[in-house]
Amino acid sequence: MAFSSAIVLTDLNDYIAPSQACIKPVEIQKADKDAQGPTEIKVDKEGTYYEISQDDGQEKKLEKASITLNDCLACSGCVTSAESVLISMQSLEEFTKVLEQNKYQRIVISISPQSRASLAAKYQLTPIQVQYRLVHFFKNILGVHHVFDIAFTQDLSLVEAAREFVDRFREYMANGGETAEKAIYEQQKQEELEGGRPARVRGARGQSRKTGESSSMPMLASSCPGWVCYAEKTHGDVLPHISTAKSPQQMMGSLVKNYFAQKLGQAPSQIYHVSVMPCYDKKLEASRPDFEVDGIRDVDCVLTTSEIDQMLQSHHFLEMPEAPIDDMFNKVGIDPQTGQQTLLGVPGSSSGGSLEYVLAAAARELFGLPTIEGRVTVKAGKNADICEYSLMSDDGRPVLRFASAYGFRNIQNLVRKIKQGKCTYHYVEVMACPGGCANGGGQIVPVDVNPKEWLNQVENIYRSVTGVWPEENETIKGIYNEWIGADDTKRKTILHTQYHAVTQSFQNPLATKW
Repeated sequence: MAFSSAIVLTDLNDYIAPSQACIKPVEIQKADKDAQGPTEIKVDKEGTYYEISQDDGQEKKLEKASITLNDCLACSGCVTSAESVLISMQSLEEFTKVLEQNKYQRIVISISPQSRASLAAKYQLTPIQVQYRLVHFFKNILGVHHVFDIAFTQDLSLVEAAREFVDRFREYMANGGETAEKAIYEQQKQEELEGGRPARVRGARGQSRKTGESSSMPMLASSCPGWVCYAEKTHGDVLPHISTAKSPQQMMGSLVKNYFAQKLGQAPSQIYHVSVMPCYDKKLEASRPDFEVDGIRDVDCVLTTSEIDQMLQSHHFLEMPEAPIDDMFNKVGIDPQTGQQTLLGVPGSSSGGSLEYVLAAAARELFGLPTIEGRVTVKAGKNADICEYSLMSDDGRPVLRFASAYGFRNIQNLVRKIKQGKCTYHYVEVMACPGGCANGGGQIVPVDVNPKEWLNQVENIYRSVTGVWPEENETIKGIYNEWIGADDTKRKTILHTQYHAVTQSFQNPLATKW
């Protein structure tokens, strides 16, 4: 068996990373021994490659190398949103085919707030103006039945992540965590005395955190599929640290195919669920076998912001009339100043606000603090994509240490510290994209605008939506009571997931050759 040299994936138009080197060895057929000799390669006008013998001038057409999605998922050579482009069933063409065939009794669209912010930036509209027009477009032009807001299920994800963190922290403290925290505090004090340089105290950090390692501290956010995919491929021993709470997209998938289907009296197979997301890797997330029951996926198709924008451009989006927002699974309120309907979100970053909410909820549950205002110190990292947050006690001690780490450079540093037992954080909001979800690979690419200025514009639009904590969402409370009840096993089965270290035997149901 002979293997080719590296194949380069180019021209995939990936906003974050235009090309990646693929290291998968591809089998090629050796020429017959009798036919071996000097050859050269010719490319014709159609781009077809031919091998030409220099002895007799005979031409042989060369076959294209074939790499499947299974190869990508089982490979540890790269992690990029380009992988998700390989999934043909997660495309505009597939979505259009579903609309034309109309085999489903219900077609549901779920829109992420990050996608809405990107569209608002391009068309210079407010988020609610974008939502009104999208409802008209999907319902009255395309024939979709329901349009939901993933900001609604962000609340579910946040509540479950916070509950999980509180449980983990209590377990950590009960299994040597108090000793570990004391050692870490003394270590940090010593470093401050030495001008911020790491103190030469043998084993202080590594040994102290390892004391309570059974509780899997720190807990790492799980809503970014690019990060989860990277961890599964290359750092299987880090998987116990990742939160098991489903992402907002998959929470909406469970809600639509389970709770909503029951309310309609329909089977999950009769509902086609599409999510509009800022990230190509969300296509990979939706295709995970963990989010499929009896061949029915919770999210049937994921379309990126830029893919939706392709459709909107041919329908004169700015000139579209507005349509009312669905009553169910949307997070809306009334603006007290104008008396008009307004969208609601969550406080915090454009990556979903998990750091802010988990920190506030943990402060309340673990330390009896009704608010964290005035108690959190913020320390910028070595670059703009890493930042540390410490919840301070009355005597000035840091009782919770959180951080945000965006981009693979910071993720790699974080993973290295965890493996060495030197990570002192309790919770980290991890995102694969530099700048977080507002800068996702599926977002609209700016034209004639500085990328940083564009990202700031999208961020500001996202933050312009009033943020309210999940506790203020009465509908979420009702769903918990009606759908989940007091059954903790049912709650974990429906609202949580699991992770797998990827091996070469991994099979993905949507494997597609390219």
